[in-house]
Amino acid sequence: MPQAQALPNPEFLKALLETYAVHEHINLLILEHLDPRAWLAKPAGSKARNIAAIFTHMHNIRRKWLRLSAPHLKLPAALNRSHCTQRQVRAALSESGKRCAQMLAEFLTQPNGGVRKFHRDGWAPPWQPGASMFTYMIVHDVHHRGQICMLAHQLGFPLPTKLAYEIWNWEKLWKQCGFTSPHLIQRRASLPG
Repeated sequence: MPQAQALPNPEFLKALLETYAVHEHINLLILEHLDPRAWLAKPAGSKARNIAAIFTHMHNIRRKWLRLSAPHLKLPAALNRSHCTQRQVRAALSESGKRCAQMLAEFLTQPNGGVRKFHRDGWAPPWQPGASMFTYMIVHDVHHRGQICMLAHQLGFPLPTKLAYEIWNWEKLWKQCGFTSPHLIQRRASLPG
């Protein structure tokens, strides 16, 4: 009989799920503060994706992860990069973010049920779900977030400077997401002498 996998500390699991929620909040803040004129624009002569296509890709890849790794979860609708609006992408990203958080929560709280393998893509070998899955999901979005910020700047529609600082203020972001703290290490009242 296979041995049950031990669950990490509940506070650690909570911190991971809250971290994913804060990460998703940053995606939505960038989308919210993006100048609409940058949405479909491209630098002259560029064959690169526009911002609409990048955000659409982020959502549609999440759908793929869910379809392949957690087929029991309801899939959000796919987006068409050639004619989706910022409002449609915001709603879709919000929905796919919730489903991905649900997939993570299922794995983290039920390691022997729900999500048994993480499939990045049909061509890639599956991974054991866990820290690598969590990290890959965040890094994928952050890579594209960087592209979006750079492209907006190149197009002459940089994100507000204030936002550039706000997305690094995790204590404030944690509160905006309704969490009490970003699980800071509490200082000991007295240190051993």
